[in-house]
Amino acid sequence: MKELTMNATVENITQVTAFVDEQLEALGCPVKAQVQIDIAIDELFGNIAHYAYHPEVGVATVRVEVVQEPLSVVITFIDHGIPYDPLAKKEPDTGLSAEKREIGGLGIFMVKKSMDEISYEYKDGKNILRIKKKL
Repeated sequence: MKELTMNATVENITQVTAFVDEQLEALGCPVKAQVQIDIAIDELFGNIAHYAYHPEVGVATVRVEVVQEPLSVVITFIDHGIPYDPLAKKEPDTGLSAEKREIGGLGIFMVKKSMDEISYEYKDGKNILRIKKKL
């Protein structure tokens, strides 16, 4: 397990992505899975940066774990911000045109569709969001 803790700012998304990509490349992760994970990082860490501590800046931890049988990666995002379960949000109606669709929710919808598992819990004053992708 590897872990990175840093300020939850949009500017740090690139550093978080590079940290996770380093672990994925060491595993021989397929490019398609890595791109899907990178998009998820952008969405999830970006949400923490924008909303968890607003208007202040707080820290977030990103943890990367490898699971065998089947080979998978679990990425956990942990922050001490405002309790928020992004999985509880109603899924967007993708049948509507962009003009008629409500704002928000499309990013987490894409993460749900591209990951094999996603879970959220609020425990001990922390938001804990996990994504799992089979490699």
